[in-house]
Amino acid sequence: MAKKRKRTDAPAEAAGAEKPDDSAPARPERTLFGFKDLVPDAEPASAGAEAAVAPFRNREKVLITCSRRITYRYRHLMQDVLSLLPHAKKDSKVESKQSKGNALNELLELRSCSSCLFFECRKQKDLYLWMVKSPGGPSVKFLVNAVHTMEELKLTGNHLKGSRPLLTFSTNFDEQPHWKLVKEMITQIFATPKDHRKAKPFHDHVFVFSIVDGHVWFRNYQKPNLADFGSPQ
Repeated sequence: MAKKRKRTDAPAEAAGAEKPDDSAPARPERTLFGFKDLVPDAEPASAGAEAAVAPFRNREKVLITCSRRITYRYRHLMQDVLSLLPHAKKDSKVESKQSKGNALNELLELRSCSSCLFFECRKQKDLYLWMVKSPGGPSVKFLVNAVHTMEELKLTGNHLKGSRPLLTFSTNFDEQPHWKLVKEMITQIFATPKDHRKAKPFHDHVFVFSIVDGHVWFRNYQKPNLADFGSPQ
């Protein structure tokens, strides 16, 4: 007579285990504009807080323009400033008799710029420089004196065009509130953005701004290398 096998009871865990779902994932809904992706489940609030914040990118662009009937000397000065700022754009002349504020705001919006340097010539002898932040301001007006263009100077240096400058300010800019505002505007306009497509990734010249007798003096110095002077003996 054959022997009977002993009956072993399956563990309760195996009985209650579920089989994995081998079915195909749900297809996205099709619309007139193509397939619509499925909306993923909402993540907890803690996951959103831990997400990395995108780094700040300076997208400053400066528009440089002038008024009509400007003299050749002031026009050459504007060209020199334009060559020092790789993130600047040049536009056609603006009629100074009209409303300059509305005209400049429209030009800045069309050229996708946030700042403006406007050279206004009056009576073909006085030059005024407007520094404008668009669209809400502020704006600063300067009377330009002691103009010296690059063609008039000697030993102008040979720093690379498009390189980023270092900005230095005298201590007078931190004494009064209006000079602090002027310093901030100069920093935003004359500082070349780091990732600009026309900018070189190094510094080889310095912009110096100083206040003397209530006047703002601007100088551009080339930063020399030690190799230019030779090694010390």
